[in-house]
Amino acid sequence: MGSEADVTSPAVARHVAAMERVRVFPLTCVVQNYAWGKVGEDSEVARLVVDGDPLTVIEDGKPYAELWMGAHPKGDAQIKDNRVAQTTLGQWIASFPACLGSKVKDKFQGRLPFLFKVLSVNTALSIQAHPNRELAARLHAQFPQHYPDDNHKPEMAIALTHFQGLCGFRPVDQILGFLHSVPEFRALVGNEAAEELQCSVEDAVHTRLVLKNCFTRMMNCEKKVFVDQLNMLVKRVTEEGAAAKDTSSSNGDLLLRLHSQYPGDIGCFSIFFLNHIMLEPGQAMFLGANEPHAYIYGDCIECMACSDNTVRAGLTPKYIDVNTLCEMLNYSPAPAASKIFLGVPDGADPCVTVYDPPVPDFSVLRIQIPPSLPQYTISPVDSASILLVTEGHATATCATGLSEIMLRRGTVLFVSANESISLEEVSPVGVTMFRACCLL
Repeated sequence: MGSEADVTSPAVARHVAAMERVRVFPLTCVVQNYAWGKVGEDSEVARLVVDGDPLTVIEDGKPYAELWMGAHPKGDAQIKDNRVAQTTLGQWIASFPACLGSKVKDKFQGRLPFLFKVLSVNTALSIQAHPNRELAARLHAQFPQHYPDDNHKPEMAIALTHFQGLCGFRPVDQILGFLHSVPEFRALVGNEAAEELQCSVEDAVHTRLVLKNCFTRMMNCEKKVFVDQLNMLVKRVTEEGAAAKDTSSSNGDLLLRLHSQYPGDIGCFSIFFLNHIMLEPGQAMFLGANEPHAYIYGDCIECMACSDNTVRAGLTPKYIDVNTLCEMLNYSPAPAASKIFLGVPDGADPCVTVYDPPVPDFSVLRIQIPPSLPQYTISPVDSASILLVTEGHATATCATGLSEIMLRRGTVLFVSANESISLEEVSPVGVTMFRACCLL
């Protein structure tokens, strides 16, 4: 009886109404110190965190791999606003789901549908792919300890620095070239499968089936066989390099780099099947369901559906599921250039570049405000969004804010749906921001 009275009391009602008017607020976000991350102040993640909060202490020998900006249970951001009692973004959204926007709230059952990240990659991440929704549900039901939810996990990486990765199967002529010039690779695939691939090039459907057979044969090789072949290959490439010979026909530089990080790992041979992608800052890769990929080196913005489902098969000490990976992959060969995803200028705002992948869960906007603009308005969208400042500083105000918010490099803001933000006092270098949202 008493609790019912509390819920309906004027004081509680006023408090709830006041909280609902809090529409824009800064976040303190979770850092993940995975071993593959760049170390100390070499990491863009670490530099962003300390620029956003100068009291943060960065440890010299520690890896700073990922900054998670969102409401994922493994890294739920803290709200940093003195109008709000200590709470996480996930708790806030659960209490005030209208902040998502009505379309997003209805489509994604009152949850923020994306996780926004910064990655600083020093050593390669695993050869992996992410399941579609149907496979995710099946894997989660069968192996919940390895596949913790039933959601798909499309993701997009936007380069902040020169960024290297592997993505998608190479054109068949390139794979055949390696089968010809790298006998150790051919030994794992087998002569018969290699010749069948050679004969399949005129028939796209047959090519995919044969490519699947070739890749699966390699991935299922006995450990002693592939370790012996890998050691022979590394020895040969090392000797050729020492003799100043060109090792590009064996993809020598990348091979030695990956082998130094993951010696004796079957994933080192995946470089002969998968495209080696080099992104310039501002270029992106979109990784849809079943697309084989691995990040190798560099700093990037990443946005993904809010899931933790990854099927791995090499370059990792984590759980490996070779059979599921080989069965699920998209075996359509395509050139590396086709894997580069470009942002599109926003016709309504020359400061905005839109990265809008073919999934409903997320889009990313890059906002570049030149110093010549003394004032700028961040336009409202019908979705909650998360905003990260990567360069410059400015003073921000919004209609529902009681005070100004100082934006500087490393600032992360949560912006409720249909909320605009006015910027003034833009720094001499201008301001660059990335904004994750859901453009349904």
